[in-house]
Amino acid sequence: MGLDQLAVRPHERLAAYLADGMAAVNVLIRERMASEHAPRIPEVTAHLVEAGGKRLRPMLTLAAADLCGYDGPYHIHLAATVEFIHTATLLHDDVVDESAQRRGRPTANLLWDNKSSVLVGDYLFSRAFQLMVETGSLRVLDILSNASATIAEGEVLQLTAAQDLRTDEAIYLQVVRGKTAALFSAATEVGGVIAGAPEEQVRALFDYGDALGIAFQIVDDLLDYSGDVTATGKNVGDDFRERKLTLPVIKAVAKSDAEERAFWSRTIEKGRQQEGDLEHAMALLRRHGALEATRAEALAWAAKAKAALELLPAHEVRDMLRDIADYVVARIS
Repeated sequence: MGLDQLAVRPHERLAAYLADGMAAVNVLIRERMASEHAPRIPEVTAHLVEAGGKRLRPMLTLAAADLCGYDGPYHIHLAATVEFIHTATLLHDDVVDESAQRRGRPTANLLWDNKSSVLVGDYLFSRAFQLMVETGSLRVLDILSNASATIAEGEVLQLTAAQDLRTDEAIYLQVVRGKTAALFSAATEVGGVIAGAPEEQVRALFDYGDALGIAFQIVDDLLDYSGDVTATGKNVGDDFRERKLTLPVIKAVAKSDAEERAFWSRTIEKGRQQEGDLEHAMALLRRHGALEATRAEALAWAAKAKAALELLPAHEVRDMLRDIADYVVARIS
């Protein structure tokens, strides 16, 4: 399934199906990002929350609850919680990465300052915990608080692992599970929990979100070396220039000889890059089949996500979730 074959993309179909729920989520987000005493909080939050984006994570929570037959009010709280956690991590990430642009717009830390971004991110985390508590479910609180800790842990691990040639695929997967997949899996899992779904279904929802998040990140890392800037919004080789040791490079390093390893050490570990290095890096990735191997891994994780759905009730939402798994990897298929 290529992108050009999709008249309506799967996340757009899901958004249309969940339109009423997402409207309620957006109302709640606007209410809870308000601040009586610090007007900068809604200013900074609105800049990011209202910048567009697919809102995939909160939609996954609503979808999971719907799929499991939930008819109460708290899926709205949980979807807003997931979006607040995601937004808080973006604010913090842009400070850590010294980013100047997100979704085609200047970042909050550029428009205001690092202090504002960090503190508003902290405020959103606090708001997220308030929303969790309102559901009255200790299990939901456990899942989302663990996810928050895992996200932070993954980001800290990445600080040391991203430029260390000793980083292997197991460590890479741990980083990805932290910074990306943890919130995907928590988003789907809490939807099943709030609906009172059987444990087998709750586990299946977790497995779907986990595998979807991993596939999502691997595709993003692969496209950095093989994508189209007009489609991805990223320049080819940005991760290389930023000295990020992602899966394609990890695979190439594992097969490198002494001369090649010295090249990776100079460019990634030591940051001494020069003209022509990106082209040489691309040649090494092709020589060792690293891009194709990374592509195969992304497709395998998408297949795991779809397999997890087989344990869930037959439903049009389940079909849409399956299509989203396909869509995530459609850019590399």
